[in-house]
Amino acid sequence: MAGKKTTIRVTQTGSPIGRPKDQRQTLAGLGLNKIGRTRELEDTPAVRGMVKKVHHLVRVEEAG
Repeated sequence: MAGKKTTIRVTQTGSPIGRPKDQRQTLAGLGLNKIGRTRELEDTPAVRGMVKKVHHLVRVEEAG
């Protein structure tokens, strides 16, 4: 299936309180602002880099 875009499901599991400003901004850039919020995002290198930056605050799953 050429051209089919894959997605990942990112769920916030940790609080950004007490974290550096760049990590709080990264969560906001991913569309997360409360624990338990989930977003389905396109699986791109940019999104993967953002997830890697806040990996301790999120859970990532493949979204078929």
